[in-house]
Amino acid sequence: MYEQGVIRPPSEASSLLVRVTRNCPWNQCIFCPAYKGTKFSRRTVEEVKKDIDNMAREHDGYANMIRSAFLQDADTLVLKTADLLEILTYLKEKFPALDRITSYARATTLKRKSVDDLKQLKEAGLSRIHVGMESGSEKVLKMIKKGITPEDIVTGGQNVVKAGISLSEYIMPGVGGKTFSEEHAKETARLLNLIEPDFIRVRTFAMHPMSPMQALVRDGSFVPMTEEEVVAEIRLLVYSLNEMRSYFSCADFSLNLLMHVDGRLDEKKAYMLKELDRFLSLTKEQKQAYSLLRRSSYMQYPIDIVFNDDLMKQVIPEIEKLEKEPDGFNKYIKTLMSYQLPQPQTDEWK
Repeated sequence: MYEQGVIRPPSEASSLLVRVTRNCPWNQCIFCPAYKGTKFSRRTVEEVKKDIDNMAREHDGYANMIRSAFLQDADTLVLKTADLLEILTYLKEKFPALDRITSYARATTLKRKSVDDLKQLKEAGLSRIHVGMESGSEKVLKMIKKGITPEDIVTGGQNVVKAGISLSEYIMPGVGGKTFSEEHAKETARLLNLIEPDFIRVRTFAMHPMSPMQALVRDGSFVPMTEEEVVAEIRLLVYSLNEMRSYFSCADFSLNLLMHVDGRLDEKKAYMLKELDRFLSLTKEQKQAYSLLRRSSYMQYPIDIVFNDDLMKQVIPEIEKLEKEPDGFNKYIKTLMSYQLPQPQTDEWK
């Protein structure tokens, strides 16, 4: 037997999951349900090695076919560099075909790690680090209780890039609400331009019904955005990003409405802006139809689907039913989106 955590990046769907820490050392973000109701702890090197031994036994006979591994949970780099080096070395001994080992890490942790430490980890096999940036706006970061600053984000990210490790920065359109939307987009782009990560992974915000952010909605300090407003925010973000080598990724996350807005900024920025503009130029009815189709399934659809008259004849009556309630359509869309979120491990998320 061996332990596994509750989440991993979509890009690590086929990776070996090796639990190095348990849960999240911060765990105060008011938008994230994944680790609520849990306590953080560091696992010992010996515990992790035993798990790796058990995995090797389980995969005996085809260990040489396993090419990627992901170190769980939310911030494995809080371990001492020496301990991580020992774990990485042992993992590669047991699974010699591994050519990619990745991990989550927080910006504050990466800021504290020296570039030399990170280079050692790269030499030992750590090839990519996934970081939840969410926003470049100091106001938004404080509102969502992220526990990091823009300076943490830039320094930590640049340390990873300098060490030669692939860097994925995760951003969250919509998490600033209507009030901070413009600042959220522009400041996020400004920091990303300074870091130049390998990947900019888009994670459109959806609010869990138990999230403390619901209280912010009730008191008016957080004003949720419509699908159209989020797309406009993404457009401003893309427009503000340099044409750098970074891969702007929407395709790997189903909560992103326009999943086909995807590609390297130095190759496809103009195309992505064009597609965002295509959606924004639709009529209100067409935008709602597209949103309802996308949110009702995990399928991707081309924008042109809203020009199918037969389909629209089926969809429009459903929209009209939802619109009979005040803000009924937007509320229904937000409910559908919330179904895709992980569940907190407590009934008392506050």
